[in-house]
Amino acid sequence: MATILGSGVAFLDGSVVNVALPAIGRDVGGGLRVLQWVLDAYLLTLSALLLLGGALGDRYGRRRIFIIGLVLFTLASLGCGLAPTGEALIAARLAQGVGGALLVPGSLALINASIDPDDRGEAVGRWAGLTGVSSAVGPFVGGWLVDTASWRWVFFINVPIAAAALLALRHVPETRDPNAGERLDVGGAVAVTLGLAGTVFALIEVPTVGWDPISTTAAVVGVTALVVFPLLEARHPAPLLPLSLLRSSQFTGANLVTLAVYAALSGALFLLSLQLQQTMGYTALEAGIATLPITIIMLLLSGRIGALAQRTGPRIPMTVGPFGCAAGLLLLTRAEAGASYAGGVLPGVLVFGLGLSITVAPLTAAVLGSVGPERGGVASGVNNAVSRLAGLLAVAVLPVVAALSGTGDGAPLGPGFATALQISAAMCAAGGVLAALTIGRGERVETPPLPAVNHACQDPACECRD
Repeated sequence: MATILGSGVAFLDGSVVNVALPAIGRDVGGGLRVLQWVLDAYLLTLSALLLLGGALGDRYGRRRIFIIGLVLFTLASLGCGLAPTGEALIAARLAQGVGGALLVPGSLALINASIDPDDRGEAVGRWAGLTGVSSAVGPFVGGWLVDTASWRWVFFINVPIAAAALLALRHVPETRDPNAGERLDVGGAVAVTLGLAGTVFALIEVPTVGWDPISTTAAVVGVTALVVFPLLEARHPAPLLPLSLLRSSQFTGANLVTLAVYAALSGALFLLSLQLQQTMGYTALEAGIATLPITIIMLLLSGRIGALAQRTGPRIPMTVGPFGCAAGLLLLTRAEAGASYAGGVLPGVLVFGLGLSITVAPLTAAVLGSVGPERGGVASGVNNAVSRLAGLLAVAVLPVVAALSGTGDGAPLGPGFATALQISAAMCAAGGVLAALTIGRGERVETPPLPAVNHACQDPACECRD
């Protein structure tokens, strides 16, 4: 419950703001560029610092870093809701991303280190399903809050959820990686943060302002830092990202599947929200309701799919699920002006939701199952960073590649919407192929057992006593 509430509030914030952007623009001003940064500032610091957040949890205690991140995220949410200007709101969003980077990797790492191996698959499935629901329900919640109260409540709603997570954390044991070295990999942390921040900044700015000196410098610094990062990791005794992880075909393959599927997911849902409102004439609340079937399907199926993958292995669901997502996206190309909800939207939403439910929990379990519990934080950090970067790349690049019109001025998207969804479907299908080639062939994902504690053994020679 603690990890679902804590990471769920971070995922909710990644999507709930979308439908509030017009109201925010009317209140704080600044035009389209301010709105872009309101959305992207959070994702920028979140994706750039996720690896560091996972490593800090492994080293200094996952529960401790999770709590620090949750408190910072909550304070930053209050700052967002009280922000008097667009600049103040962007600064608070940057702080939100820092808090999210500390708490998101720790959520899965806490599950991986605390839950019995036989129950871990179902636990990960429930975590994936309910946190996925929090992200999917964001547009609905945001539309309702904007219509009934104010855009500021999109941020204030985080406070009671975070408070409930802090209460639940009283019952969560502290865990850390006993093999973490004395020296923190500061050089690697700086390199990966500069690398991701620089390249993401360039991706956001270049389509708007072109290759001006600032964007060009950011791109050069970012690419250089990303090239230097693995060189630093190879030399450090306790690297932020142990390069040995990449020798696992399952770990590497699962993250490549994450890149493909989450790029398609983020780009398609972003454009679908615009299509429903700008082309089909839906209100913000109606657009949120239109995608609720995805939420319901994930809520009902993710835990069961996770338990099934625990018994059979993740390869089959990770192969079948992305192809289901691809089929749903192709059906959603029928969502166009004049189409009914029942004929143009609902079939694609249902099939896409089913494919996503089949994919998410086994994908997460495959990532964690490819490493030991002691490396759960860094594995979770890598996977979450990959998924967030996939979303940033898709939102920045997909509209340009598909030659979309009207994404910023409220006009209909035009035929580029169907092209964009076809590209997204191809990425999902590529993810399914990657899973078939790289994920273990049907074997159960094995994880080392947890150390025995709290035994009632009375034998004085027994070494397993506390």
